[in-house]
Amino acid sequence: MSRASDRLVILDGGLSNALEDRGHDLSDALWSARLLRDDPAGIAAVHRAYYEAGAMVATTASYQASVVGFERAGVGRAEAERLIASSVRIARDVRDEFPGRLVAASIGPYGAMLADGSEYRGNYGVSSAALRDFHGPRLELLMNAGPDLLAIETIPDTQEAEVLVGLLAELDFPAWFSYSIAGNHTRAGQPLTDAFAIPAIDQVVAVGINCCTPGDVQSAVRAAVAVTGKPAIAYPNRGESWDPVERRWVGDGTGPASFARDWVAAGAAYLGGCCRVGPDEIGALAASLA
Repeated sequence: MSRASDRLVILDGGLSNALEDRGHDLSDALWSARLLRDDPAGIAAVHRAYYEAGAMVATTASYQASVVGFERAGVGRAEAERLIASSVRIARDVRDEFPGRLVAASIGPYGAMLADGSEYRGNYGVSSAALRDFHGPRLELLMNAGPDLLAIETIPDTQEAEVLVGLLAELDFPAWFSYSIAGNHTRAGQPLTDAFAIPAIDQVVAVGINCCTPGDVQSAVRAAVAVTGKPAIAYPNRGESWDPVERRWVGDGTGPASFARDWVAAGAAYLGGCCRVGPDEIGALAASLA
């Protein structure tokens, strides 16, 4: 009989904080995506650090990478598409050093491209058709670059979730799906019981939450499992708050290892960290569940 830990998947932590800890300035609107152009080796070093810490999955540097965003920074469309696809290649090259590990291509919300904090509010005031036009080509671009799965993450509302789930069904590619939440609601205020029902499709391997406070995880995991019947995914931040004006995190926080066994008992099978959780904390998480 296998141990419970054998059925768990340890994810990585935040990419941006790990890059900043290595001295990178991510203060512009492209955020970590800028390094796809300026220092891909720096991104590779972070993926390697997370694998070495015990992560089974590397999440690509594509969360905030979009053709629109690169074009605003003066990058042409063809080069923008090449850079976005390169996020998968960078992670795959490192993955090949660690047999059995995986690469998840990050798909962040529309609000991440706006770089104004609206990814934590949702309800952007744009149509579902506009969201589809934004997400569809990027999903295909990343999927065709050859990741093991897609990471649909930090989704703040059900409108965007419905668009993304429709695209996943059409593309027929495996993905996990996670919302950004506040308490028992999405960031836009919809009940999680309604939100979790949307990604309950065959292509989605796990449903849950990320970039929320650790205190919100356990009840959300229970709800995700009850609604979908799928394994839950949980990778919160450390409990600090993002100030979009000052572009910095404020407050105190705690790493995921302190809570991980309770999350597993609630039904989480994919566990990691988001903003402010680094390789050391992923190492502690992996050790706590060994």
